Amino acid sequence: MTLQPPAAPQASPPAEGPAPTGLRTALVLAVAAGAALLLALPPFDLWPLAIVGVALLAIATHRRRLRAGFGLGLLAGAVLFYPLLHWTSFAAGWLPWALLSTAEAVFFGLTGLATAWLRPLLDRWRGLLWPPLLGLLWVTQEAVRDRAPFGGFPWGRLAFSQADAPVLRLAALGGAPAVTFGVAAAAGALVGLYYLIFPAWRALPAETRRKPWLARPRLDWRRPWRDPVIVLSVIAFALVVLPRAVPLGGDQGPVKTIAIVQGNVPRLGLEFNEQRRAVLDNHVKATLQLAADVAAGKRKQPDLVVWPENSSDIDPLRNQDAAGEISAAADAIKAPILVGTVLRTNNPNNIKNAGLLWVPGAGPDPTQQYVKRHPVPFAEYMPLRSVAKLVSDKVALVRNMVPGATPGVLRTGPLTLGDVICFEVAYDGIVRDTVTGGGQVLAVQTNNATFNAAEARQQMAMVRLRAVEHGRDSMMVSTVGVSGFVDRYGSVHQLTGFNTAAVQVRAVHLTSSRTLATRLGALPEIAAVVLAVAALAAAFVLRRGRREITGDGAEKAEAR
Repeated sequence: MTLQPPAAPQASPPAEGPAPTGLRTALVLAVAAGAALLLALPPFDLWPLAIVGVALLAIATHRRRLRAGFGLGLLAGAVLFYPLLHWTSFAAGWLPWALLSTAEAVFFGLTGLATAWLRPLLDRWRGLLWPPLLGLLWVTQEAVRDRAPFGGFPWGRLAFSQADAPVLRLAALGGAPAVTFGVAAAAGALVGLYYLIFPAWRALPAETRRKPWLARPRLDWRRPWRDPVIVLSVIAFALVVLPRAVPLGGDQGPVKTIAIVQGNVPRLGLEFNEQRRAVLDNHVKATLQLAADVAAGKRKQPDLVVWPENSSDIDPLRNQDAAGEISAAADAIKAPILVGTVLRTNNPNNIKNAGLLWVPGAGPDPTQQYVKRHPVPFAEYMPLRSVAKLVSDKVALVRNMVPGATPGVLRTGPLTLGDVICFEVAYDGIVRDTVTGGGQVLAVQTNNATFNAAEARQQMAMVRLRAVEHGRDSMMVSTVGVSGFVDRYGSVHQLTGFNTAAVQVRAVHLTSSRTLATRLGALPEIAAVVLAVAALAAAFVLRRGRREITGDGAEKAEAR
């Protein structure tokens, strides 16, 4: 493919590859990349901007010095994560928010560095390596960020921005890593097209450049597989549009009715912990009202009722008043209740964040409880406590939350529920374990009273991805919102508002089959990481002993 004016053919890009953008332009592109990625995520949900953001960052960092690539990636990450994670400051204060946002931005810096490192490969084969290499690079970055440090923090993954996009269906094939790969690979196709077309356009006479419609691309339609512009265009189109053809869902099992109760809290904020009895009362009253509506024929009788995380911060196994209230609600509704509770231990400094099944006429069933397996560091347990005291004056409020040891698979009688608590929905393996353990429906119990509606909607996007990934009808139930049901196609039903009380009842399908993503587990992600490491090693071999020649004037720009 060449770009040429009507009269004569024009020069092709230089053999050594495109020069890097100017430093000022690169800074603007990095800021724009971070902003685009932010707007792609909830609550904005402009999902095409995720592709744009990845592409802009790649253009900004390509063929730059490694330190410049790191700096530009760090800048893009800061633009993304500081506003994205602002809700953490409501509970922890400004300094922990800044430290977390900066730590997350460092991973973007490493992505920019890696993009600059891969230039010997990216400049080869006429741009056709851009889609796979950029896809592998972003999957690898997220794989590391999801696990380190202190167990990782997966917020802001590309996959979580695609709840309304066709590429979401790739989750059924390879989970969140497959969705991230699709987004980044589509961006890579755009970058490859940019580097094929833009240098050729710049080589045109000034008069033709002022009238770009006169510069017509000459494409090799007789052998389209050999024309990189056609190939990259097809790749971009396929990654954005064709995932709609991926089949979703599984076997149509029996239907059961589930009620979710969003009782609300008297006041948002950290004072939530001082309102434990009022919060429990709210959820009991809402359930009793649901029982009255069922008796009057206004609502369908549920087979299971799900309360949110922290709906009873009073340990009902040790407090008879709390136990009596919950028993009254379960007896009235005539269905088991999954209660989100905080269980005390014999050590007063240790607690457990649990989902506990409460059976009508029998009370709590200790054999059917799930203890949160991944407590949040510095919020639900305190590593490096002596150091953390220097950062936040709220360290003394944090007790050690003891992690559970088994997946959240709860056999309620009518159905087997796969349960995860709050931020655990962001972690691939924790959710998958509930499905491989027999979960027929997925539930996310959460408490957003110390955050805001933006954080709650970000969690709901994760629930939508998990529903598609595992082919399970799902639900998210929060103390204050948002709550709602999600079908196996990722569509949300009966979504509640924020900071309000609500009860929703819906019939859901029980599913026992497993998607390809469920069967493969972490294998696609592992394969992507291995291939990314191999690409980085190949770039090392190509770079070794080779002088960096970037063209007239570009060498000076790269050194900055």
